[in-house]
Amino acid sequence: MDMHGTADSGSAGEGAGRAGFTPALVLLASLFFIWGFITVINNTLLPHLRNVFDLSYTQTTMIESVWFIAYFLASIPSARLIARIGYQRAMVTGLLVMAIGALGMMLAASLPSYGVTLVMLFIIASGITLLQVAANPYVAVIGPAESAPSRLNLVQAMNSAGTMLAPLFGAYLILGRSRGGTAEAGTILSEAERLADAQSVILPYGLVALALFAPAAVVGRFPLPALGSSTARASREARKSLSLWRHRNLVWGIPAIFIYLIAEIGVANLFVNFVSQPDIADLTQAEAGRYLTLLWAGMMVGRFSGSALMQRYAAESVLAVFSVVAFVLMLATVFLSGPAAMWALILVGLFHSIMFPTIFTLGIRGLGPLTEEGSGLLIMAIAGGALVVVQGWVADLHGLQVSFLLTAACELFILFYAIWGSRPSDNATAY
Repeated sequence: MDMHGTADSGSAGEGAGRAGFTPALVLLASLFFIWGFITVINNTLLPHLRNVFDLSYTQTTMIESVWFIAYFLASIPSARLIARIGYQRAMVTGLLVMAIGALGMMLAASLPSYGVTLVMLFIIASGITLLQVAANPYVAVIGPAESAPSRLNLVQAMNSAGTMLAPLFGAYLILGRSRGGTAEAGTILSEAERLADAQSVILPYGLVALALFAPAAVVGRFPLPALGSSTARASREARKSLSLWRHRNLVWGIPAIFIYLIAEIGVANLFVNFVSQPDIADLTQAEAGRYLTLLWAGMMVGRFSGSALMQRYAAESVLAVFSVVAFVLMLATVFLSGPAAMWALILVGLFHSIMFPTIFTLGIRGLGPLTEEGSGLLIMAIAGGALVVVQGWVADLHGLQVSFLLTAACELFILFYAIWGSRPSDNATAY
Protein backbone atom coordinates (compact mmCIF):
# COMPACT_ATOMS: atom_id res chain seq x y z
CA MET A 1 0.00 0.00 0.00
CA ASP A 2 1.10 3.61 -0.67
CA MET A 3 2.18 5.02 2.65
CA HIS A 4 0.80 8.40 1.58
CA GLY A 5 -2.69 6.93 1.50
CA THR A 6 -4.78 8.88 3.96
CA ALA A 7 -7.95 8.96 1.86
CA ASP A 8 -9.82 6.92 -0.68
CA SER A 9 -12.96 7.33 -2.74
CA GLY A 10 -15.28 6.34 0.04
CA SER A 11 -15.38 5.95 3.77
CA ALA A 12 -13.18 3.47 5.46
CA GLY A 13 -16.24 1.60 6.59
CA GLU A 14 -17.39 1.28 2.97
CA GLY A 15 -14.02 -0.01 1.83
CA ALA A 16 -13.74 -2.94 4.19
CA GLY A 17 -15.60 -4.81 6.85
CA ARG A 18 -14.85 -4.52 10.51
CA ALA A 19 -12.70 -7.65 10.31
CA GLY A 20 -10.50 -5.85 7.78
CA PHE A 21 -9.51 -3.34 10.44
CA THR A 22 -8.56 -5.89 13.09
CA PRO A 23 -4.94 -6.55 11.99
CA ALA A 24 -4.31 -2.80 11.74
CA LEU A 25 -5.77 -2.21 15.20
CA VAL A 26 -3.61 -4.99 16.64
CA LEU A 27 -0.49 -3.40 15.14
CA LEU A 28 -1.50 0.04 16.37
CA ALA A 29 -2.14 -1.39 19.83
CA SER A 30 1.50 -2.46 19.90
CA LEU A 31 2.55 1.14 19.21
CA PHE A 32 0.34 2.34 22.06
CA PHE A 33 2.08 -0.22 24.28
CA ILE A 34 5.52 1.02 23.25
CA TRP A 35 4.98 4.71 23.89
CA GLY A 36 3.17 3.99 27.15
CA PHE A 37 6.11 1.87 28.30
CA ILE A 38 8.71 4.49 27.41
CA THR A 39 6.74 7.40 28.89
CA VAL A 40 6.38 5.69 32.26
CA ILE A 41 10.03 4.75 32.50
CA ASN A 42 10.28 8.44 33.40
CA ASN A 43 8.34 7.77 36.61
CA THR A 44 11.24 5.66 37.88
CA LEU A 45 13.84 7.83 36.12
CA LEU A 46 12.75 10.97 38.02
CA PRO A 47 13.47 9.77 41.57
CA HIS A 48 16.68 8.23 40.19
CA LEU A 49 17.83 11.56 38.71
CA ARG A 50 16.78 13.33 41.90
CA ASN A 51 19.31 11.16 43.74
CA VAL A 52 22.04 11.44 41.10
CA PHE A 53 21.88 15.24 40.75
CA ASP A 54 20.58 16.03 44.27
CA LEU A 55 17.49 17.88 42.97
CA SER A 56 14.62 19.60 44.77
CA TYR A 57 11.03 18.57 43.94
CA THR A 58 10.75 21.65 41.73
CA GLN A 59 13.90 20.68 39.79
CA THR A 60 12.76 17.06 39.57
CA THR A 61 9.37 17.95 38.10
CA MET A 62 11.12 20.38 35.74
CA ILE A 63 12.60 17.33 33.99
CA GLU A 64 9.08 16.15 33.27
CA SER A 65 8.14 19.66 32.19
CA VAL A 66 10.81 19.52 29.48
CA TRP A 67 9.30 16.23 28.32
CA PHE A 68 5.87 17.80 27.92
CA ILE A 69 7.14 21.02 26.39
CA ALA A 70 8.02 18.75 23.46
CA TYR A 71 4.32 18.00 23.02
CA PHE A 72 3.59 21.73 22.82
CA LEU A 73 6.34 22.44 20.30
CA ALA A 74 6.10 19.30 18.15
CA SER A 75 2.33 18.72 17.82
CA ILE A 76 1.45 21.21 15.08
CA PRO A 77 4.59 20.38 13.03
CA SER A 78 3.61 16.72 13.45
CA ALA A 79 0.13 17.37 12.04
CA ARG A 80 1.69 19.17 9.06
CA LEU A 81 4.18 16.34 8.53
CA ILE A 82 1.31 13.81 8.52
CA ALA A 83 -0.50 15.87 5.88
CA ARG A 84 2.69 15.80 3.80
CA ILE A 85 3.89 12.19 4.12
CA GLY A 86 0.83 10.31 5.41
CA TYR A 87 -0.05 8.56 8.66
CA GLN A 88 2.05 5.46 8.07
CA ARG A 89 5.35 7.15 7.28
CA ALA A 90 4.75 9.51 10.18
CA MET A 91 4.45 6.56 12.57
CA VAL A 92 7.72 5.08 11.29
CA THR A 93 9.45 8.45 11.63
CA GLY A 94 8.18 8.78 15.20
CA LEU A 95 9.60 5.39 16.18
CA LEU A 96 13.00 6.21 14.66
CA VAL A 97 13.18 9.59 16.42
CA MET A 98 12.41 7.84 19.73
CA ALA A 99 15.20 5.30 19.06
CA ILE A 100 17.71 8.10 18.43
CA GLY A 101 16.71 9.74 21.71
CA ALA A 102 17.10 6.45 23.60
CA LEU A 103 20.62 6.04 22.22
CA GLY A 104 21.31 9.62 23.31
CA MET A 105 20.23 8.76 26.86
CA MET A 106 23.07 6.25 26.95
CA LEU A 107 25.48 9.09 26.11
CA ALA A 108 23.92 11.32 28.80
CA ALA A 109 24.34 8.58 31.40
CA SER A 110 27.97 7.90 30.49
CA LEU A 111 28.99 11.57 30.88
CA PRO A 112 26.85 12.05 33.14
CA SER A 113 25.12 15.30 32.13
CA TYR A 114 21.87 16.81 33.37
CA GLY A 115 21.69 19.06 30.28
CA VAL A 116 22.20 16.24 27.78
CA THR A 117 19.59 14.19 29.64
CA LEU A 118 17.04 16.98 29.15
CA VAL A 119 17.83 17.24 25.42
CA MET A 120 17.49 13.50 24.86
CA LEU A 121 14.23 13.30 26.78
CA PHE A 122 12.96 16.13 24.56
CA ILE A 123 13.89 14.13 21.44
CA ILE A 124 12.15 10.98 22.70
CA ALA A 125 9.06 12.99 23.59
CA SER A 126 9.01 14.60 20.12
CA GLY A 127 8.94 11.13 18.55
CA ILE A 128 6.10 10.07 20.85
CA THR A 129 4.22 13.26 19.93
CA LEU A 130 4.39 12.36 16.25
CA LEU A 131 3.13 8.87 17.05
CA GLN A 132 0.28 10.28 19.14
CA VAL A 133 -0.84 12.78 16.50
CA ALA A 134 -0.88 10.01 13.88
CA ALA A 135 -2.19 6.99 15.78
CA ASN A 136 -4.93 8.44 17.99
CA PRO A 137 -7.07 9.95 15.21
CA TYR A 138 -6.33 6.97 12.95
CA VAL A 139 -7.85 4.59 15.52
CA ALA A 140 -10.76 6.97 16.13
CA VAL A 141 -11.81 7.28 12.47
CA ILE A 142 -10.84 3.86 11.10
CA GLY A 143 -14.22 2.40 12.11
CA PRO A 144 -17.79 3.57 12.88
CA ALA A 145 -17.92 7.02 14.49
CA GLU A 146 -20.38 5.95 17.18
CA SER A 147 -17.94 3.38 18.59
CA ALA A 148 -14.84 5.63 18.42
CA PRO A 149 -14.62 6.28 22.22
CA SER A 150 -14.98 2.57 22.96
CA ARG A 151 -12.44 1.64 20.28
CA LEU A 152 -9.81 4.15 21.38
CA ASN A 153 -10.24 3.16 25.04
CA LEU A 154 -9.72 -0.48 24.04
CA VAL A 155 -6.51 0.24 22.14
CA GLN A 156 -5.35 2.65 24.85
CA ALA A 157 -5.66 -0.27 27.29
CA MET A 158 -2.54 -1.62 25.60
CA ASN A 159 -0.88 1.71 26.31
CA SER A 160 -1.76 1.07 29.95
CA ALA A 161 -0.29 -2.43 29.72
CA GLY A 162 2.99 -0.76 28.75
CA THR A 163 2.70 1.71 31.60
CA MET A 164 1.99 -1.16 34.00
CA LEU A 165 5.11 -3.13 33.02
CA ALA A 166 7.46 -0.15 32.74
CA PRO A 167 7.72 0.46 36.52
CA LEU A 168 8.82 -3.15 37.01
CA PHE A 169 11.44 -2.71 34.30
CA GLY A 170 12.56 0.61 35.77
CA ALA A 171 12.46 -0.58 39.39
CA TYR A 172 14.65 -3.58 38.55
CA LEU A 173 17.07 -2.15 35.97
CA ILE A 174 17.31 1.46 37.20
CA LEU A 175 16.29 1.83 40.86
CA GLY A 176 17.10 -1.77 41.83
CA ARG A 177 20.64 -1.51 40.41
CA SER A 178 21.43 1.86 42.00
CA ARG A 179 22.55 2.82 45.47
CA GLY A 180 20.02 5.66 45.70
CA GLY A 181 17.13 3.41 44.69
CA THR A 182 17.80 0.78 47.36
CA ALA A 183 18.91 3.05 50.22
CA GLU A 184 16.79 4.30 53.09
CA ALA A 185 15.12 7.69 52.63
CA GLY A 186 17.49 10.54 53.45
CA THR A 187 20.71 8.61 52.72
CA ILE A 188 23.48 10.90 51.44
CA LEU A 189 25.32 9.48 48.42
CA SER A 190 29.04 9.95 47.75
CA GLU A 191 30.26 11.31 44.39
CA ALA A 192 31.39 7.82 43.36
CA GLU A 193 27.95 6.40 44.18
CA ARG A 194 26.25 9.17 42.18
CA LEU A 195 28.43 8.40 39.15
CA ALA A 196 27.69 4.67 39.39
CA ASP A 197 23.98 5.38 39.76
CA ALA A 198 23.98 7.63 36.67
CA GLN A 199 25.51 4.84 34.56
CA SER A 200 22.84 2.33 35.62
CA VAL A 201 20.61 3.97 32.95
CA ILE A 202 22.82 2.81 30.04
CA LEU A 203 21.56 -0.80 29.85
CA PRO A 204 17.79 -0.10 30.02
CA TYR A 205 17.89 2.63 27.38
CA GLY A 206 20.07 0.46 25.12
CA LEU A 207 17.35 -2.20 25.30
CA VAL A 208 14.68 0.43 24.59
CA ALA A 209 16.54 1.63 21.47
CA LEU A 210 16.78 -1.92 20.10
CA ALA A 211 13.09 -2.49 20.82
CA LEU A 212 12.13 0.58 18.76
CA PHE A 213 13.92 -0.27 15.50
CA ALA A 214 12.00 -3.55 15.04
CA PRO A 215 8.44 -2.11 15.06
CA ALA A 216 9.60 0.74 12.80
CA ALA A 217 10.49 -1.86 10.16
CA VAL A 218 7.19 -3.73 10.65
CA VAL A 219 5.00 -0.62 10.46
CA GLY A 220 6.80 0.56 7.35
CA ARG A 221 5.84 -2.61 5.44
CA PHE A 222 2.37 -3.22 6.90
CA PRO A 223 -0.67 -2.65 4.60
CA LEU A 224 -2.58 -0.18 6.78
CA PRO A 225 -6.10 0.59 5.46
CA ALA A 226 -6.62 4.02 3.92
CA LEU A 227 -8.91 6.44 5.69
CA GLY A 228 -12.15 7.64 4.14
CA SER A 229 -12.68 10.77 2.06
CA SER A 230 -14.77 12.29 4.86
CA THR A 231 -11.57 12.72 6.88
CA ALA A 232 -9.29 13.72 4.00
CA ARG A 233 -7.53 17.04 4.49
CA ALA A 234 -9.58 19.82 2.93
CA SER A 235 -8.19 21.94 0.09
CA ARG A 236 -7.21 25.53 0.77
CA GLU A 237 -10.40 26.77 -0.95
CA ALA A 238 -12.65 24.37 0.96
CA ARG A 239 -11.03 25.36 4.25
CA LYS A 240 -12.24 28.95 3.86
CA SER A 241 -15.71 27.82 4.90
CA LEU A 242 -14.51 25.61 7.76
CA SER A 243 -13.38 26.55 11.25
CA LEU A 244 -12.10 24.44 14.13
CA TRP A 245 -13.31 27.06 16.58
CA ARG A 246 -16.97 26.46 15.72
CA HIS A 247 -16.69 23.06 17.44
CA ARG A 248 -17.32 23.52 21.17
CA ASN A 249 -16.30 19.93 21.88
CA LEU A 250 -12.82 20.71 20.48
CA VAL A 251 -12.52 24.19 22.00
CA TRP A 252 -13.20 22.84 25.50
CA GLY A 253 -11.47 19.53 24.79
CA ILE A 254 -8.10 21.27 24.45
CA PRO A 255 -8.07 22.68 28.02
CA ALA A 256 -9.66 19.45 29.29
CA ILE A 257 -6.71 17.39 28.06
CA PHE A 258 -4.27 20.07 29.24
CA ILE A 259 -5.72 20.01 32.77
CA TYR A 260 -6.16 16.23 32.86
CA LEU A 261 -2.46 15.78 32.09
CA ILE A 262 -1.55 17.93 35.10
CA ALA A 263 -3.52 15.44 37.22
CA GLU A 264 -2.22 12.24 35.61
CA ILE A 265 1.42 13.26 35.49
CA GLY A 266 1.39 14.71 38.99
CA VAL A 267 0.06 11.45 40.43
CA ALA A 268 2.43 9.22 38.46
CA ASN A 269 5.62 11.24 38.84
CA LEU A 270 5.29 11.99 42.55
CA PHE A 271 3.91 8.57 43.50
CA VAL A 272 7.28 7.00 44.40
CA ASN A 273 8.32 9.96 46.53
CA PHE A 274 4.89 10.13 48.20
CA VAL A 275 4.55 6.49 49.26
CA SER A 276 8.20 6.37 50.34
CA GLN A 277 7.48 8.87 53.12
CA PRO A 278 7.59 7.42 56.68
CA ASP A 279 4.05 8.61 57.49
CA ILE A 280 2.56 7.04 54.36
CA ALA A 281 4.01 3.58 53.53
CA ASP A 282 7.68 3.94 54.55
CA LEU A 283 9.01 2.08 51.48
CA THR A 284 12.32 2.23 49.67
CA GLN A 285 12.11 3.79 46.22
CA ALA A 286 12.63 0.39 44.58
CA GLU A 287 9.71 -1.05 46.59
CA ALA A 288 7.56 2.00 45.79
CA GLY A 289 8.34 1.53 42.09
CA ARG A 290 6.72 -1.90 42.25
CA TYR A 291 3.58 -0.42 43.82
CA LEU A 292 3.49 2.08 40.96
CA THR A 293 2.75 -0.93 38.76
CA LEU A 294 -0.61 -1.26 40.51
CA LEU A 295 -1.48 2.34 39.62
CA TRP A 296 -0.88 1.61 35.94
CA ALA A 297 -2.63 -1.76 36.17
CA GLY A 298 -5.69 0.16 37.34
CA MET A 299 -5.39 2.32 34.22
CA MET A 300 -5.39 -0.80 32.04
CA VAL A 301 -8.36 -2.42 33.82
CA GLY A 302 -10.26 0.86 33.73
CA ARG A 303 -9.81 1.22 29.98
CA PHE A 304 -11.01 -2.31 29.26
CA SER A 305 -13.97 -1.72 31.57
CA GLY A 306 -14.61 1.73 30.15
CA SER A 307 -14.60 0.37 26.61
CA ALA A 308 -17.26 -2.16 27.62
CA LEU A 309 -19.34 0.44 29.47
CA MET A 310 -19.32 2.74 26.46
CA GLN A 311 -21.00 0.01 24.43
CA ARG A 312 -24.05 0.58 26.67
CA TYR A 313 -23.77 4.14 28.00
CA ALA A 314 -22.85 7.48 26.47
CA ALA A 315 -19.14 8.23 26.70
CA GLU A 316 -19.92 11.61 28.31
CA SER A 317 -21.87 9.92 31.12
CA VAL A 318 -19.10 7.41 31.86
CA LEU A 319 -16.54 10.23 31.89
CA ALA A 320 -18.65 12.23 34.37
CA VAL A 321 -18.95 9.33 36.81
CA PHE A 322 -15.24 8.52 36.64
CA SER A 323 -14.27 12.15 37.29
CA VAL A 324 -16.45 12.35 40.42
CA VAL A 325 -14.93 9.18 41.90
CA ALA A 326 -11.40 10.40 41.05
CA PHE A 327 -12.14 13.67 42.91
CA VAL A 328 -13.22 11.76 46.02
CA LEU A 329 -10.10 9.58 45.92
CA MET A 330 -7.80 12.60 45.65
CA LEU A 331 -9.43 14.14 48.73
CA ALA A 332 -8.80 10.84 50.53
CA THR A 333 -5.14 10.96 49.46
CA VAL A 334 -4.76 14.43 50.95
CA PHE A 335 -6.64 13.97 54.21
CA LEU A 336 -5.84 10.34 55.12
CA SER A 337 -2.46 9.01 56.23
CA GLY A 338 -0.57 5.72 56.22
CA PRO A 339 -1.40 2.92 53.76
CA ALA A 340 -4.95 4.28 53.30
CA ALA A 341 -3.56 7.37 51.56
CA MET A 342 -1.32 5.19 49.40
CA TRP A 343 -4.20 2.96 48.28
CA ALA A 344 -6.40 5.95 47.53
CA LEU A 345 -3.68 7.25 45.21
CA ILE A 346 -3.29 3.83 43.59
CA LEU A 347 -7.06 3.56 42.99
CA VAL A 348 -7.23 6.92 41.24
CA GLY A 349 -5.48 5.27 38.28
CA LEU A 350 -8.59 3.15 37.71
CA PHE A 351 -10.71 6.27 37.29
CA HIS A 352 -8.15 8.35 35.39
CA SER A 353 -8.00 5.52 32.86
CA ILE A 354 -10.67 6.58 30.38
CA MET A 355 -10.14 10.32 30.59
CA PHE A 356 -7.56 10.94 27.87
CA PRO A 357 -8.98 8.63 25.14
CA THR A 358 -12.55 9.69 25.88
CA ILE A 359 -11.80 13.43 25.86
CA PHE A 360 -9.78 12.93 22.66
CA THR A 361 -12.54 11.14 20.75
CA LEU A 362 -15.21 13.55 21.99
CA GLY A 363 -12.91 16.43 21.01
CA ILE A 364 -12.47 15.36 17.36
CA ARG A 365 -16.09 14.25 16.95
CA GLY A 366 -17.59 15.86 13.87
CA LEU A 367 -14.39 17.54 12.66
CA GLY A 368 -14.33 15.67 9.33
CA PRO A 369 -11.59 17.12 7.07
CA LEU A 370 -10.31 19.16 10.02
CA THR A 371 -9.47 16.00 11.98
CA GLU A 372 -5.69 16.24 11.50
CA GLU A 373 -5.52 19.84 12.72
CA GLY A 374 -7.87 19.14 15.62
CA SER A 375 -5.85 16.10 16.60
CA GLY A 376 -2.67 18.18 16.54
CA LEU A 377 -4.20 20.75 18.90
CA LEU A 378 -5.45 18.07 21.31
CA ILE A 379 -2.05 16.35 21.40
CA MET A 380 -0.40 19.75 21.88
CA ALA A 381 -2.55 20.08 25.00
CA ILE A 382 -0.62 17.16 26.49
CA ALA A 383 1.90 19.91 27.26
CA GLY A 384 -0.27 20.47 30.32
CA GLY A 385 1.87 17.79 31.89
CA ALA A 386 4.66 20.39 31.99
CA LEU A 387 2.72 22.25 34.68
CA VAL A 388 3.40 19.39 37.07
CA VAL A 389 6.23 21.72 38.06
CA VAL A 390 3.53 23.80 39.79
CA GLN A 391 2.69 20.81 41.95
CA GLY A 392 6.39 20.37 42.68
CA TRP A 393 6.53 24.01 43.78
CA VAL A 394 3.47 23.54 46.04
CA ALA A 395 5.07 20.38 47.47
CA ASP A 396 8.27 22.27 48.30
CA LEU A 397 6.29 25.03 50.05
CA HIS A 398 3.44 23.16 51.75
CA GLY A 399 4.27 19.46 51.63
CA LEU A 400 3.86 16.70 49.08
CA GLN A 401 0.51 15.45 50.42
CA VAL A 402 -1.14 18.89 50.32
CA SER A 403 0.01 19.36 46.71
CA PHE A 404 -2.49 16.71 45.58
CA LEU A 405 -5.30 19.25 46.15
CA LEU A 406 -4.25 20.59 42.74
CA THR A 407 -5.07 17.16 41.27
CA ALA A 408 -8.50 17.20 42.95
CA ALA A 409 -9.26 20.56 41.33
CA CYS A 410 -8.34 19.12 37.92
CA GLU A 411 -10.93 16.35 38.33
CA LEU A 412 -13.68 18.98 38.66
CA PHE A 413 -12.79 20.53 35.30
CA ILE A 414 -13.06 17.11 33.64
CA LEU A 415 -16.54 16.80 35.17
CA PHE A 416 -17.45 20.17 33.61
CA TYR A 417 -16.25 18.96 30.20
CA ALA A 418 -18.21 15.73 30.46
CA ILE A 419 -21.44 17.51 31.40
CA TRP A 420 -21.32 20.55 29.09
CA GLY A 421 -18.06 21.15 27.22
CA SER A 422 -18.19 17.94 25.17
CA ARG A 423 -21.53 18.75 23.57
CA PRO A 424 -21.19 19.55 19.85
CA SER A 425 -22.00 23.16 18.93
CA ASP A 426 -25.28 23.87 17.20
CA ASN A 427 -23.51 25.91 14.49
CA ALA A 428 -20.79 23.33 13.79
CA THR A 429 -20.84 21.49 10.49
CA ALA A 430 -21.48 17.76 10.96
CA TYR A 431 -19.53 15.11 9.02
